[in-house]
Amino acid sequence: MSQPIAITREHIFHQVKLSYQIPCLIEGIVSRIIITLAAQEAGIKVEAQELQKAADNTRLFNQLHSADDTWVWLQKNSLSLNDFEEIVYTNILSRKLAEYLFADRVEPYFLSHQLDYAGAVMYEVVLDDQDLAIELFYAIAEGKMNFYQVARQYIQDTDLYRIGGYRGIVRRQQMKPEISVAVFAANPPQVLKPMVTSQGVHLIFVEEIIQPQLDEKLRYEILADLFGGWVKQQVEEVEVVTNLDANN
Repeated sequence: MSQPIAITREHIFHQVKLSYQIPCLIEGIVSRIIITLAAQEAGIKVEAQELQKAADNTRLFNQLHSADDTWVWLQKNSLSLNDFEEIVYTNILSRKLAEYLFADRVEPYFLSHQLDYAGAVMYEVVLDDQDLAIELFYAIAEGKMNFYQVARQYIQDTDLYRIGGYRGIVRRQQMKPEISVAVFAANPPQVLKPMVTSQGVHLIFVEEIIQPQLDEKLRYEILADLFGGWVKQQVEEVEVVTNLDANN
């Protein structure tokens, strides 16, 4: 088709409805309003230097290294400079409100949920055949094969194949309960006996158990979780009145 297609606001809104995205958008709108009102009530303000620094970081994150790069990115996302500034402003406001509400709760939360943040450095091969998995387990145990050889031979996923089934540091809450029990009872480095789940038969090599530490990264993660839970609760409790024309 050679002729241009004109897209209007009505087209976009109609597509949003057809994509079942209205509830998600409403939740986002309500969340932003709740954050703004709560920040105002708490007397939280965003200084000009904070806004500039955050805007610079946002540009770097999106690899916008020049004014031209920024302009192209804004056009691609149908944003104005004012829209961009509002996005940055809201992000700062959310971060400062999260600190205001939950900064003193992060450490107690971590201490009471410490086991959830324990991690394991692990490698994994998921098979369809339990007998084969058991055979491979004993082959590794007897020194006839190593886990890397098994991974290279039986992993179908290209990316996982290239890294020998390496799953990285996996936290307890990210694992299925039956797997987490075995993993955190292991004496690394250790290959675990095959375990069956709905995904298949798991052959797992536990390289290391990592005890959690409340570093800056984990602190930010817990803070974000606590704040996200608070926002969600506020959204659920508020009465939302929508004014959408059903004919649009």
